[in-house]
Amino acid sequence: MHVVNKEDILKKASKCSTCITKPCQVGCPLNNDTTEFIRLAKLEEFEKAYEVLSKTTVLSSVCGRICPHEKQCQGSCAMKNYYGAVEIGNIEYFIGDEAIKNGWKLPQSKEKRKEKIAVVGAGPSGLTCAAFLCENGYNVTVYEKYEHLGGLLYHGIPEFRLDKKTLSKTIEKIINLGVEIKTNCELGVNIQLPDLEKEYDAIFLGFGANISRKMNIDGETLNGVYGGNELLEKNLHPDYKNKKVAVIGGGNVAMDTARTIKKLGANEVTVIYRRSEKEMPAEVHEIEEAKNEKIEFLFQTNPVKIIGENKVEKIECVKMELKQKENETRLSPVEIPNSNFTIDLDYVVMAVGSKPESNILEKLNLELTDRGHIKIDKNNQTSNPKIFAGGDLAGAKGTVAWASRSGRNAAYSIMNFLQK
Repeated sequence: MHVVNKEDILKKASKCSTCITKPCQVGCPLNNDTTEFIRLAKLEEFEKAYEVLSKTTVLSSVCGRICPHEKQCQGSCAMKNYYGAVEIGNIEYFIGDEAIKNGWKLPQSKEKRKEKIAVVGAGPSGLTCAAFLCENGYNVTVYEKYEHLGGLLYHGIPEFRLDKKTLSKTIEKIINLGVEIKTNCELGVNIQLPDLEKEYDAIFLGFGANISRKMNIDGETLNGVYGGNELLEKNLHPDYKNKKVAVIGGGNVAMDTARTIKKLGANEVTVIYRRSEKEMPAEVHEIEEAKNEKIEFLFQTNPVKIIGENKVEKIECVKMELKQKENETRLSPVEIPNSNFTIDLDYVVMAVGSKPESNILEKLNLELTDRGHIKIDKNNQTSNPKIFAGGDLAGAKGTVAWASRSGRNAAYSIMNFLQK
């Protein structure tokens, strides 16, 4: 990522016309008051800009770096079709970094309440939920199964996209609100949900959904087939040197996995995606970075079989065409007859989505959706009224900002629940 300085930011901020309709705010999952914090940035009132951001987010240094801005706030910018969208992400993370550098604190209520809330999972939804509860005077304890906090921010996003120092300093601001942290505590192992129910007035579940989904094609059980989520989370990679690798999928997990594998020495890395490039959910600049790093792309291509005796040797794919189906707004990929072909490979990585760990969810006695997520209502409340859930675990849209929005919504719902 390009490192910005104050002069850069003032130049970028000057492009904002401070729209009255604020389409960029509508495009932001967190509804950050974009035009207002940029207006204050123009005046070099960066601390006030941080105060505006802090009303809606506690992860400005993070979201400013890794959000798919082109598809969210910047994609809705009124100036987009004139002289290019305002670079909102760069301005946001600069302000967040200034807050870290200068020790600006997150806002906090002086009133202290007696209610206690447990948050399970220290990813973006859990941390955001904990922060907004603590800001409003509630007692919050966060349980995290790993030693390090951050969830996918720490274990899933490579250092070249989000450096650990920035993440650590961002999380430190949340902890400084008075959040109690208990690491190496995994639900169903070190802690049990019934015990938390007895001890706390409300519970928020936000431990994510990081099990890679399968395509259910022949050969997925061969040695050499991996899940992208698991590779990034556990950082346990095979030796890629002089190897050929295919990554299946078009989201940020696919891009992060492909770029990581290339940096680890793979000879050839090919991303295979069943739709066109413009429909890829990954960030535009991440796709461009991948291309610059000599990663190949096969668009409108879908795997149908992984071939090998005991390990991966080839993958069979079919070409796709995009057709408009009745009652659907998005073009659907349809196989082109007799267009099958094979590619010689050493490894295949599945990055076609993720799901929660079913063995954990089945023990919680909570209602689930057809997709295997925890079912919640409009208030993020589960089938147990004392338990709330959010983020990927509850099927929130798969970006950090949407997970954070889910955690923030749950925090306000928990407050309403406890005040009844």
